[in-house]
Amino acid sequence: MDHGSKGREENDIEIEGGGMHYDNSHNEKRRCERFGSELSDDHGSGMLRVPLLTRNRANTTSQIAIVGANICPIESLDYEIVENELFKQDWRTRTKVEICQYVVLKWTLALSIGVLTGIVAFFNNFVVENIAGYKLLLINILMFENRYILGFFANSIINMVLSVSAATLCAFVAPAAAGSGIPEVKAYLNGVDAHSILAPSTLFVKILGSIFAVAAGLVVGKEGPMVHTGACIANLLGQGGSRKYRLTWRWLRFFKNDRDRRDLITCGAAAGVAGAFRAPVGGVLFALEEAASWWRSALLWRTFFTTAVVAVVLRAFIEYCRSGKCGLFGKGGLIMFDVNSSQNSYSTPDLLAVIFLGIIGGLLGSLYNFLVDKVLRTYSIINEKGPILKIMLVATISLLTSCCAYGLPWLAPCIPCPPNLEREQCPTIGRSGNYKNFQCPPGHYNDLASLFLNTNDDAIRNLFSSGNAKEFHLSTLLVFFVAIYLLGIVTYGIAVPSGLFIPVILAGASYGRLVGTLLGPLSDLDTGLFAILGAASFLGGTMRMTVSLCVILLELTNDLLMLPLVMLVLLISKTVADSFNKGVYDQIVKLKGLPYLEAHAEPYMRNLVASDVVSGPLIMFSGVEKVGNIMHALMLTRHNGFPVIDEPPFSHAPELCGLVLRSHLLVLLKGKKFTKQKIMTGPEIMRRFRAHHFAKAGLGKGLKLEDLDISGEEMEMYVDLHPITNTSPYTVVETMSLAKAAVLFRELGLRHLCVVPKTPGRPPIVGILTRHDFMPEHVLGLYPQINPHK
Repeated sequence: MDHGSKGREENDIEIEGGGMHYDNSHNEKRRCERFGSELSDDHGSGMLRVPLLTRNRANTTSQIAIVGANICPIESLDYEIVENELFKQDWRTRTKVEICQYVVLKWTLALSIGVLTGIVAFFNNFVVENIAGYKLLLINILMFENRYILGFFANSIINMVLSVSAATLCAFVAPAAAGSGIPEVKAYLNGVDAHSILAPSTLFVKILGSIFAVAAGLVVGKEGPMVHTGACIANLLGQGGSRKYRLTWRWLRFFKNDRDRRDLITCGAAAGVAGAFRAPVGGVLFALEEAASWWRSALLWRTFFTTAVVAVVLRAFIEYCRSGKCGLFGKGGLIMFDVNSSQNSYSTPDLLAVIFLGIIGGLLGSLYNFLVDKVLRTYSIINEKGPILKIMLVATISLLTSCCAYGLPWLAPCIPCPPNLEREQCPTIGRSGNYKNFQCPPGHYNDLASLFLNTNDDAIRNLFSSGNAKEFHLSTLLVFFVAIYLLGIVTYGIAVPSGLFIPVILAGASYGRLVGTLLGPLSDLDTGLFAILGAASFLGGTMRMTVSLCVILLELTNDLLMLPLVMLVLLISKTVADSFNKGVYDQIVKLKGLPYLEAHAEPYMRNLVASDVVSGPLIMFSGVEKVGNIMHALMLTRHNGFPVIDEPPFSHAPELCGLVLRSHLLVLLKGKKFTKQKIMTGPEIMRRFRAHHFAKAGLGKGLKLEDLDISGEEMEMYVDLHPITNTSPYTVVETMSLAKAAVLFRELGLRHLCVVPKTPGRPPIVGILTRHDFMPEHVLGLYPQINPHK
């Protein structure tokens, strides 16, 4: 929430900041509202790409966002160190043993995150491979017996049951578990605290829902959900104990703050990528490039340790399963595509072909993002109608996917088995392989069935396979590309956990192999290598990552020789796609209304100064304030930070003492260390309270205003705010450009930024900037004459 803004309506939902505008919203007691009950317009400006929730609202603030299918109030996270007297006393009194405990606990939690994420990653793959494997075995048996119609119904019904199960969990248990989860994790690490995105229920539904959705054959991946899962695991471990379960050891208090939880969740996001792709270095780079907004060298080392633990855990499980004790899992799960090309020199036609792939990948990726945006906006109309329609939408998409996977292979001709096969049988016997028999006679295979009636991992292996350039017909690759491209678009946005990596890799590999087959006479590169480069170009065109994607692909394929080509194709595809729109995760963050702060300021912010976006009346407290005044301010507003001003006789002239947080005020008032006279009682408060009393509770269990019981007599008493006031808040002069203030705010991970006057003789504070004040919707709402594109 902000501190007031010119031209704002009185019933704005004020969530985050500290102190200028009263909140008269009748929705204050309602934590989340059903999607569709509050939808808005963008201040009359058609120049911005507005969030989903802004269709019918008269006012767009950045304090509400879509979480799952609900509209929820959004708060910011307190990443800043609150240097008050209690905090300083706590640091001064820490012994070497306690400091050692803190360091050991950080590394122990990083180890625990790696172990648990590795276990979950193995469990996901183990269950998916077995469920999907036995389903495919059943279909193969029915096909061999020429019971084609029964095979179709068996495939469709099993897929429907699994899909509906995933949708039911998302619709009724944890709506925040739907979708990828990467945009929400990215927003959290930027400082946005959305309701329930990292809750235990979300973790539970994310794991089970992802298993059901992938096993159901939907065109979704488990990689995005694994990032969200890793972040949820890290958040659960970083709660600093639990009073409910009597896990409140004193040394766990060190992690009851947003800064340490942010570091742990960064480790969890990296561990999720490492668990999904078996790419530990890629996981670290993904967290650095895409997820985290704030980084330091110590965090790099700890994140690398976490992903290394994930890799060790997965390796141990895979070695155990090689003996055949894991059912149909064996070597098939936990994707690792061994594509060892001997190509170490490239001719000019080869490089031209790679450049062509990069351009096409950028165009297709930007179109993919555009269509995903349109589909998500359409699905929002359905999802807002209630959980039943969400489930019906999932069932419809599941039936459509089953019809495509089972029906399209009938259009493909039967191909004679290639001679002199050494490693594989043709046609394939069992659930997976490159040469599916489907309806073909003995000695022949159906190449389209080899792609559709396989798990996603096995389909990618087939596309990446080298040595047989004519394994797939051109028509097969074209049909598969179009089908996966369109199914990936219409599937993302339904109420199941769904990742984008696998659909994008499948589509990219199919058109890459298609281009490789067409350019076979002109290029010396293998069609399997073209498939990998096609996947890289499509990934770069949709997700706009470079370094992390490059390393992930190298770790996936175990082929270092293709590094220059992958780098080239990623750079080209990203450059081409950036000229049309943003990356898919950035689009979804914007679409959901999450108030994400970009690393750069908007150009028009250079024409504004800090004082242009803050206005009064500013709510502030004296260093020793009347209890009734504090209670009145807390009841009338939902601000989370209030300036504290010292006045005579406590200072020679009015001066800014610092900033006090709402949560700290509630704890202080709960302790009732009041006096009848307006005097400083800091020593008594220091003896009564310790820093851990003001630590942030986990999962929204903190003290609330309704928990206070203040009598009428106590309302007339005074309380000393000095011991809990942050005496070193970040401040900027009122004439600082809004662009410069925005960069400062984001780089320091702030929640409140005090604006002080440039000239003496005025009140010591002009206002407070919060996340909301930097949002384009807010700034352009105040100054609609500004052209945001200039």
